Amino acid sequence: MHSDSPQDDQPLGLTVHTMPTAAQIAADPVARTRVGRWKMALVLLICAAPVVASYFTYYVVRPEGRRNYGELITPQRPLPDLAGTTLDGSPVSLRVLKDQWLLISVAGGACDAACTNHLYFQRQLREGLGKNKDRLDRVWLVDDAAPVADTLQPALRDSTVIRVPREALAQWLAAQPGKQLEDHLYVVDPMGNWMMRFAAGVDLQTAPKIKKDLEHLMRGSEGWDQAGRP
Repeated sequence: MHSDSPQDDQPLGLTVHTMPTAAQIAADPVARTRVGRWKMALVLLICAAPVVASYFTYYVVRPEGRRNYGELITPQRPLPDLAGTTLDGSPVSLRVLKDQWLLISVAGGACDAACTNHLYFQRQLREGLGKNKDRLDRVWLVDDAAPVADTLQPALRDSTVIRVPREALAQWLAAQPGKQLEDHLYVVDPMGNWMMRFAAGVDLQTAPKIKKDLEHLMRGSEGWDQAGRP
């Protein structure tokens, strides 16, 4: 039955909740702390997004059937604050290497045939990146006190050489089972995370596969990390 009661003609009541003002937030320590945490989380997300996007592009958004040659390191290992020295004896922390992609080799200062081979391919691989080559640093970590021969200096041009005790270095990098640290080339992202290891024995057959992996990483992170050190 239709009712003509006056109550049926009353407008629907709504409760409006107003947002707190800036002054109210400033006066409330809990709210201020909460807002600060959200801002910090947003900044961290913005900073990490490009590298996360590069990994997503490289490992998820990829043509069917394509497989990376390098071995993905899971979980990634952050660059430690290891104390090292330059070849002239100046103290330096490994963390100065952050903010660039790194292609790392490890060997003693005497640099045997395998070491020389790595230095050669590090240079060739970097040059092969073309316009992106300045986004990748060639790094040789010397794990002993043996002197580096002057004859190696031409091969070390445009590279970074740091002495780091082998025991300390082994707490960060690791070789495949049955292999040694000096058997591999390692990739570290601009945030300082060791994230990839290439199989031992780089040569003319495996170098193109390594180059392809590096190209995909450069492409996935393009527009974030800058060419050359800041």
